[in-house]
Amino acid sequence: MNHFITLADLPNFNQTLNLAMDFKKDPSKLNTLGKGKTLGLLFFIPSLRTRLSTQKAAQNLGLNTMVMNFSQESWALEFEDGTKMSGLRSEHVREAAAVVSQYCDMIAIRAFASLSNKEKDEAEIVLKSFTKYASVPIINMESATAHPLQAVADAITLNEFKTPHKPKVVLTWAPHPKALPHAVGNSFTKMMENLDADFIIAHPDGYGLNPLITKGVKCINNQEEAMENADFIYTKNWCSYEHYGQILRTDDKWMITPEKMELTNNGKFMHCLPIRRNIVAADEVLDSSNSLVIQQSQNRIYSAQAVLKQLLENG
Repeated sequence: MNHFITLADLPNFNQTLNLAMDFKKDPSKLNTLGKGKTLGLLFFIPSLRTRLSTQKAAQNLGLNTMVMNFSQESWALEFEDGTKMSGLRSEHVREAAAVVSQYCDMIAIRAFASLSNKEKDEAEIVLKSFTKYASVPIINMESATAHPLQAVADAITLNEFKTPHKPKVVLTWAPHPKALPHAVGNSFTKMMENLDADFIIAHPDGYGLNPLITKGVKCINNQEEAMENADFIYTKNWCSYEHYGQILRTDDKWMITPEKMELTNNGKFMHCLPIRRNIVAADEVLDSSNSLVIQQSQNRIYSAQAVLKQLLENG
């Protein structure tokens, strides 16, 4: 594995999952693997779990870390080739990626979708530019269309609370006052291809994810029907893909409530956080013993640690 951009970069998903779960049992068992090496973390958007969990994972492996918030601490980067840089962007990614590669042995990047241009977002210009011009491995800490570290953490969580029977897992859209990207929903959907489960996606009309990603997955527009006898309810908002970047509805009909959770098979509630209480899900759902959101956040450490270990061993 030369880079970790999407889940498809993993040599073996199940081996990665097992490695992550082994790290959870003994996080410091390879605490000298990264000795003398540095992980650079570049943030083009804010972060809480991703920043801290990735730093913790690096420390568990003996790596040094360097962090930069590009929105506040760096020159604005230009990503287009051949452009005349007479505007606000002072540095080209060609030089920036090459320079950071001299300081760091791996570079982890967190970017975001513009939600204004589908083609540009799907081109993943930030990640692919760094991959092209850097000389060290690149790690995706969330991009315009993917959040693979979160998906591995979600797989750990599902495995920890696995049922004695083949589980029913529901990914359901929920309302949000802002337009949000598809990264979490996309990567969770791709991750579920590796698990033995009955998987279904519920979303209102007009909110289907990229059909190339959901191909073969049952998708319905009735949330209550989807939640019936479910073992896991993964809730996340995303904007319209068909009408890209748009918010088509803001009512609370799709909010997760205790009454809806009663439709499940004593189902566990999951969300990647941050979550807007009483908009995405009710307090009673988040505060219940069936809520796994804190466990998911902890597992972000071990998903990152499993990825970093494989990149380190690959040289």
